Amino acid sequence: MPSFDFVSKVDAQALDNAVNVVSKEIANRFDFKGSHLVIDLDKKNYTLKVETEDDMKMKQLIDVLVNRAHKQGIAPEAFDLSKEGSMIGKAWKKEIQVRNGLKQEDAKRSLSILRMRG
Repeated sequence: MPSFDFVSKVDAQALDNAVNVVSKEIANRFDFKGSHLVIDLDKKNYTLKVETEDDMKMKQLIDVLVNRAHKQGIAPEAFDLSKEGSMIGKAWKKEIQVRNGLKQEDAKRSLSILRMRG
């Protein structure tokens, strides 16, 4: 029986490039001029810490981030957007986990689907 290796990793350099492109693009957008904006990438833990002035700008920023990352070859599903942002002080903050690799139960499910087809 053949063996299968499942690999689902996010390229750290592609993620870094996407974050840099987003930072430059947002800085040049009229609706973000003079706004508080922070995008901090932790390459070791694959997390993004994002700060904006309000929830609307947070949603716009995340939309741009996901689209630019997709153009860099990172699937939109790699971003775990399930955690809600929160207002801390005068800034809207959100932590986005970048999924790096498959969970064991997802790999087993994919393997069982392949076995049924094969």
